[in-house]
Amino acid sequence: MSKTTTSARSGKQASAKQGSTMENTQLGTFFMDAVKDLYWAEKHLVKVLPKMQEAATTVQLKSTIEEHLVQTEEHVTRLEKVFELLGEKAQAKKCEAMEGLVKEGETVIEETTDGSITRDVGIIASAQKVEHYEISAYGTLAQLALTLGQEEVADLLKMILEEEKLADQNLTEIAENNINYEAEKEEA
Repeated sequence: MSKTTTSARSGKQASAKQGSTMENTQLGTFFMDAVKDLYWAEKHLVKVLPKMQEAATTVQLKSTIEEHLVQTEEHVTRLEKVFELLGEKAQAKKCEAMEGLVKEGETVIEETTDGSITRDVGIIASAQKVEHYEISAYGTLAQLALTLGQEEVADLLKMILEEEKLADQNLTEIAENNINYEAEKEEA
């Protein structure tokens, strides 16, 4: 083999390693699968949140869900940016956890009285389960992105993480400030 061929091959290998550690390690593969999983989850929530909003009773909860829908659409866009930064095509992988949490939320809506404050309690509880899943997932992925040397990706994931924490806080405030107490007065 000539020196030129060997040099060219070494250069290609070096640049492939620099540009794509994601594909060359088990951790990188795990990370990409988890990003695809969250991408599916966020896209699914974009479809589900309007149904939750429609099922909600109080204006305050309806408004909070509307605000989070706008934020969730932004999360989808940010995840698409993550794929772009990693040189990957945006691709969703079904998130079994999110599908289960959404089904549980749908059951809560079906099993509570339409127009009741208790339904809002159930919607908040279901939404917070979703938020806690997302907080855990984004926190893990932000740290893994740093481990993999993907600081810009980590920054985007941390931004989403902080917004998910804020959404959870907003839901807690609504529940603790009035909805739980109003629901407690509803007759069976």
